[in-house]
Amino acid sequence: MRALAAWLLAGAVLLLCSTAQASLQLRLKTDGLSPAEQQASQALLDEAMQALPPRFIQQLDRRIDVGWTDEMPGNAYGEASLVSELDLNRNLLAGLTDGSAATKKTNRPHGTVRREMLATVLHELTHIYDRARLWTSAERLLVQRCTRQSNSSGLVGIPDQCRGQTDRRFTLSDDPRLLDLAGWPQYVGRRGEREQHNRQIARSPDLYETSSPKEFVAVNMEYFLLDPSYACRRPALYRYYQEHFGWAPPAIDNCTQSFAFLNAGNDFAKQPLGQVDPERVYAVDYLLAEANQNLVSRWGHSMLRLVICAPGRPRGPDCRLDLEYSLVLSYRAFVGDVQLSSWDGLVGKYPSRLFVLPLSQVIDEYTKTELRSLASVPLKLSRSEIGELVEHAAEMHWSYDGNYFFLSNNCAVESLKLLRSGSNNPQLVGLDSIMPNGLLEVLKARGLADTSVLDNPREALRLGYRFDSFRDRYQAMFEVLKKHLPIKQDKVEDWMALTAAERRTWFERADLRTSAALLLLEQASFRQQLLLAQNEVKQRYLDARELKNGGMDQANQTLKQILASSGFLSRPAELLDRGGYGLPQPNEWKRLESESSTRQKKLQVLTGDLDKEVRVLLEPGRAAEIAANEANIKQLGEHLRALHKAAGGLELP
Repeated sequence: MRALAAWLLAGAVLLLCSTAQASLQLRLKTDGLSPAEQQASQALLDEAMQALPPRFIQQLDRRIDVGWTDEMPGNAYGEASLVSELDLNRNLLAGLTDGSAATKKTNRPHGTVRREMLATVLHELTHIYDRARLWTSAERLLVQRCTRQSNSSGLVGIPDQCRGQTDRRFTLSDDPRLLDLAGWPQYVGRRGEREQHNRQIARSPDLYETSSPKEFVAVNMEYFLLDPSYACRRPALYRYYQEHFGWAPPAIDNCTQSFAFLNAGNDFAKQPLGQVDPERVYAVDYLLAEANQNLVSRWGHSMLRLVICAPGRPRGPDCRLDLEYSLVLSYRAFVGDVQLSSWDGLVGKYPSRLFVLPLSQVIDEYTKTELRSLASVPLKLSRSEIGELVEHAAEMHWSYDGNYFFLSNNCAVESLKLLRSGSNNPQLVGLDSIMPNGLLEVLKARGLADTSVLDNPREALRLGYRFDSFRDRYQAMFEVLKKHLPIKQDKVEDWMALTAAERRTWFERADLRTSAALLLLEQASFRQQLLLAQNEVKQRYLDARELKNGGMDQANQTLKQILASSGFLSRPAELLDRGGYGLPQPNEWKRLESESSTRQKKLQVLTGDLDKEVRVLLEPGRAAEIAANEANIKQLGEHLRALHKAAGGLELP
């Protein structure tokens, strides 16, 4: 028994020794260093080791020699070799030794020189860790062969279809989930490829992170380890690192459960800053604006609807009727030059940004003005997928500034990327569609979209799954006219194609009900005239030579001010100081509220000015028709009030 015990003890000692050796060791190269320099340097390395995850230390089983070098650019802090060496800039050694580096401020993200030095050590060690997680040469050969077959060149990461050839990951920075969150999502329409350019450039702690997935991993490792607020600012990435290492450093444990957003609604009298709590989001719908004959709208428009419950209402189907609380996530081209050019859309000159809009405005915009119906189709997502999608949408709202291509990076593509990266639903991984109506079909085919809610049109309207074009309502009002007046037109479009003066001739012959129908149609005609006028202004705006009077300069200036002032609604990060990053925190909300409110009030004034100034940009015939339209609406209002009073009713306002 003693022999057996001795043998077991010896085995345990050997195991402990081998375990101790099979872990990361940082060895300071002391040649040429004074005792004080050695002590300060070792303290820096010890602090780095204390900050690293235990699994990191265990898996990076090697000795890394750390030294100081004069052969480094003045603005550099450090650099690691491919395998086992880490060099630091000797210019920083004196400040580390005398302690001044701990108080010396820097404009770099971590604040002080010593903090930056610690972050640099962690950053470079992460590069070594990332490179160390390689496959065997045989495994690499399989993936490289598959990669070459899939793509000729320029690939970020490994095509996802090649990953099935082995069960191990190539490197940390090639993990598909990391690439989705980091800003290198899959190309839509090129299965397996990753986008080459990271456009999550706003609210970044260090834009160097967007240069490559490897740098993204290393930069974010710095903040994961050193910034207690990282869990609140980049919650999805915090969870990613936490799950990867099975460990997390001390962090703020009371992150706000709501996410700030700027409401891009056109009611400039309202405070644009809002909050969305994922716990109040009952469902996420795929919201499709059906097609029309407009060149850029003939395939529809893709959006996502957040079905949000009214305060105090338990999550459930009744939340669908809380329409005033629903929000719409809509990727749109922010047209900074007012001119919507098909060619510019094809070559990606427009910024693509995530707008957050009130559902009511979206309904009015499409059903009343553009006469397009909306289908709101529930997506079959779990509670956790809904929560993570809302969280990711908030992160993209504050960070994303992409390029809008009508045919390759349009609303459908952007919506699909948001769904993929946000929900991490495996059913979305291999799904491709670049057309809005086609995307709904493939979502349905995958069992992700429940289109059965549209089968009964009346129920769909009643329950908020469908919002019909007002064209049918206008036609119904037109039928009222035909029943009571001997008009010759057969369709409402023919009636609205008449001039305002031609329609006015029938007003005096209309009874109370017919006058109400006339008023509704006149308001619809006015909206159409404004839409036509808007298109004319876009065309004439860029060619002031057509304008023979001096009004163009003033209107042009007002337009530019509106564009400059309204850009914050799609790129809200510009309202905040550069010191912060990620999701805005409660201590930044006060500034957001103040800045957004100030700009909103300015927009309210500017739009009032523009309404007057833009009239000089219209063709005389269009301006006259709009004025006649307005006069018709006023005359019908007065006529209705007189008829109502004569019928013994209360006086209308």
